[in-house]
Amino acid sequence: MSEMHDLNDMYLFAKVIEHGGYSAASRALGVATSKLSRRISELERQLGVHLVNRTTRSISLSETGETFYRHCVAMVGEAEAAREAIERTRSAPQGLVRISCPVGLLLSDIGAILARFMADNPAVRLSLEATNRRVDVVEEGFDLAVRVRLPPLEDSELAVRLLGKSQMVLVCSRWFIAQHGKPASSDDLGKLPTLSMARPGNRFSWQFTAADGTELEVQHTPRLATDDLATLRTAALESIGIAMLPDSLIRTDLADGTLVHVLPELQVVPGIVHVVFPSRRGLIPAVRALIDALATGFEESGSRR
Repeated sequence: MSEMHDLNDMYLFAKVIEHGGYSAASRALGVATSKLSRRISELERQLGVHLVNRTTRSISLSETGETFYRHCVAMVGEAEAAREAIERTRSAPQGLVRISCPVGLLLSDIGAILARFMADNPAVRLSLEATNRRVDVVEEGFDLAVRVRLPPLEDSELAVRLLGKSQMVLVCSRWFIAQHGKPASSDDLGKLPTLSMARPGNRFSWQFTAADGTELEVQHTPRLATDDLATLRTAALESIGIAMLPDSLIRTDLADGTLVHVLPELQVVPGIVHVVFPSRRGLIPAVRALIDALATGFEESGSRR
């Protein structure tokens, strides 16, 4: 394989021809005429051909030089396009970002984070799909999707950035306790009205870890099964049943006593809130800024709890 020639010399050669000679190129580039002449001569020596015909007043391309010049111009164009692409990725956030997010997260922390992000970045537009379905980020043209999964996270070709944890809490209303009594153990849960997120195959169960480390699974048949966390919260507030809800959604309800934590000695594995996106490379500034804002917002909301 032949030796790779200095790409800088190819760049200088293209610029000398573009500017019509050494003197004009020297003024445009800020490079001494003698250096330009020396580099072009060295390039010819390495290639073993004459690229330019020199006179006392001007230079012109040889036939071989014409062919070489076309390739050098293409190389310079690609290099400049690459530089411009990098500059675009480092410029101010602007343009449209398509995002998918579960409804429950929008009702808690993420809705407020997105609002602050838009206030801070007036040139950015968001197209938000509030859905609990698992979208295909690449096929459906999303820039990013927020997800909640129990650990471990699934393998994926998508890039992942962790945002935080979503702690689930078993709750019911005070009026529900007055009607049905307060559950004393996990055995009581299957005997009481419950509420649940919809599950494939209509198989409903809650998993807990007892104080002694024992793993528990409670099978139950919910009175209401839905993929909408807001509806589950409303049903719990209306004393329809016991529900497992994210603490970020019911923080105020627990604080004012509207909802009560049921069997707090039982631990629930928290969900991992994360954002997925097609690639870490070449992210447009708006997408990169939004991912950073989500991470910062989750960190701040966690410190306030």
